[in-house]
Amino acid sequence: MRHKAQGDKIRVTINDVAKKANVSKTTVSRYLNGKYEYMSEETKELLANVINQLGYRPSNLARSLKAKNSDVIGCIIADIGSPFSSIVLKGISDYCNQLGYNVLFANIGNDPEYEKESIESLLDNKVDGLIINTTGKNDDYLLSLKDEGINIVLADRSLSAPNMLDTVATNNYDATYGLVKYLYEQGYKRVAFFTQDMTVISSRYKRHEGFNDAMKKYFNQDGNLTTYVIDIDDPQNIDDSLKEFVSVSNGEPAAIFTVNGVTLLKVLHGMKRLNIEISPQMGICGFDDWGWASLIPPGITTLTQESYECGVQSAKLLIERIKEQGDFGPQYIELPAKLVKRGSTNPELLKEADHK
Repeated sequence: MRHKAQGDKIRVTINDVAKKANVSKTTVSRYLNGKYEYMSEETKELLANVINQLGYRPSNLARSLKAKNSDVIGCIIADIGSPFSSIVLKGISDYCNQLGYNVLFANIGNDPEYEKESIESLLDNKVDGLIINTTGKNDDYLLSLKDEGINIVLADRSLSAPNMLDTVATNNYDATYGLVKYLYEQGYKRVAFFTQDMTVISSRYKRHEGFNDAMKKYFNQDGNLTTYVIDIDDPQNIDDSLKEFVSVSNGEPAAIFTVNGVTLLKVLHGMKRLNIEISPQMGICGFDDWGWASLIPPGITTLTQESYECGVQSAKLLIERIKEQGDFGPQYIELPAKLVKRGSTNPELLKEADHK
């Protein structure tokens, strides 16, 4: 029967076994893998008893370490409906295929419980390691898997605590900070931050941190006062947020920053419903450039992420870990986002268009 976290039950890890038995984690691992050379009968009996007392359940991956690698990578995608995620998956798949690895992936629909179930299912298929685009709600669970010796690389979204797992992400803080500075230089007086829920998704709250710090530095304003957490499936909620920002802008040049491409599209729909035009008085920009941003007049300014490269680097790092088979400190690889300046944040260009 596959293990599933139930209620608040704490998952017993290989570290717990080692501590209880007063032996090293390596000794426990050797016992689990049947490598009894230089191991006394007393130690074997001790470990058997401790494992039984604690109810420790080695994962299928941990039990199969003594066997040949499967040459299969497991991949968890939070939401395959996002173009960003699908491009990340393509990068993972292309790189793995080049090196002779197959990829099994699961789309979890941002469901944290299904994330656990899908991970267990992939481990039961004896994958060599996992690339996870996490929901952000299973940090302790993911760390427990690491403690069992399972190779994990996080793609795009990191844990709330830094430097705990290998991670490949965008320079979310710096890119957002730089874009807010650019908006200040363009003459805008107020900037709004439109976002989906950002309590646990690292890419979103890191962008918000960059936004807040830049708003304080350049605008001498509290960015939280113009932060709007919207429900992208509720048009009325979006419209109300837009109306509020227009009101607080009080006729001054203002700009909207959206946390990702999905939010950008939903906000643009809201602006159309409310007849709010992109103009010298209201600019708009955001993360993600999925092609259509350049087609919407006068062109939407975006921060373009290296989505494909995020997938490639995640796969590269995981395969390196699989081949190294050692105890290495976590790596944090940050890919730079590129600011693509277009007409939607150029007041002078917009004024010229108004006069034509």
